[in-house]
Parts: sequence; C-alpha cells; structure tokens
Amino acid sequence: MMDDKALYSTTDYGYRFGKIAIMKGFITEQQLVEVLDDQIDHNLMSDNHKFIGEIFLEKGWMTQDQIGIVLENLSNIKTYSSSYLIQS
Repeated sequence: MMDDKALYSTTDYGYRFGKIAIMKGFITEQQLVEVLDDQIDHNLMSDNHKFIGEIFLEKGWMTQDQIGIVLENLSNIKTYSSSYLIQS
C-alpha cells in the first residue's frame, strides 16, 4: 500500500504533467482531474504504480508523441531548476 509521501509525490508530479499538457492544448482541465482521480484510486488499490501518461494513453486522450513532448518539457523544467539552484 502507498504511504502518504509517495501519494503526495504521485499527485504533485501528475499535476505538473497535467498542467503542461493543458498548456500545450493536449487535454482539458476536467480530463486532468478525472485522470488524477483514476491514478490515485489505482495506486492505492494496487502494488504497481500507474503513470499519469499511461492513463491518458489508455483513455485515448493523448498520443505517445504528446506524452513525449510533455515529458521533455518536465525534464527541461527540472534541469533548469537544478542548474538555477546550483548557481544561487
């Protein structure tokens, strides 16, 4: 079963993934809310973690290419944040 820290990490990451997908016009805010709820329910009831992009793909709401674009944007944000923290 998932602990509170892992659950927060999942929802935080999923929220960031979703916000980028919304900004890119790939999904709606309502779709994000539904998928986050699905992800939390799945992860609380199962031993295997389901990624938010995987759920969007299963529902047919995003393509693999769109998921790749969002992941690339997430990666760029993390890289920028890390380099900014090191320089500060």
